[in-house]
Amino acid sequence: MQRSEMIDLDSIDRRLLAILQEDATVSIAELAERVGLSQTPCWKRLKRLQDTGVITARVALLDREALDLPLTVFVAVKTGRHDEDWLATFAKGAAGLPEVVEFYRMAGEVDYLLKVVVKDIAAYDRFYKRLIATAPLTDVSSSFAMEQIKFTTALPIPT
Repeated sequence: MQRSEMIDLDSIDRRLLAILQEDATVSIAELAERVGLSQTPCWKRLKRLQDTGVITARVALLDREALDLPLTVFVAVKTGRHDEDWLATFAKGAAGLPEVVEFYRMAGEVDYLLKVVVKDIAAYDRFYKRLIATAPLTDVSSSFAMEQIKFTTALPIPT
């Protein structure tokens, strides 16, 4: 759900969100206790946060290494076309590639930036060939991550 306006979050809402970003499997009972509410008001707050789109999903975060996907590649794409038909074709094609875990339209020198996870260089080469077949591209530049220094899915919640 896309929101056109911000919703008011009080300190309890912010604590709920911070706790859930650390561990989305926390029970309602524990969550309520940790924020100082009874279970029903806590559940109602969670429901409101979900219904308004503040909480978009609850997922399991997986270990890339354990899944044999140790290589992260940042792919910068430039195009000579900027019309809606081209964008629809490219966006559908690139977003449909399972190796793409993040995909952004950019301002500046690069038109699109993709974060890709693969097993190795050979797997990236196979991915690259599928990517360039999605739509006409002017330039594709790949940067291979040497080391992951920070990774989090947690957003900084203003207090």
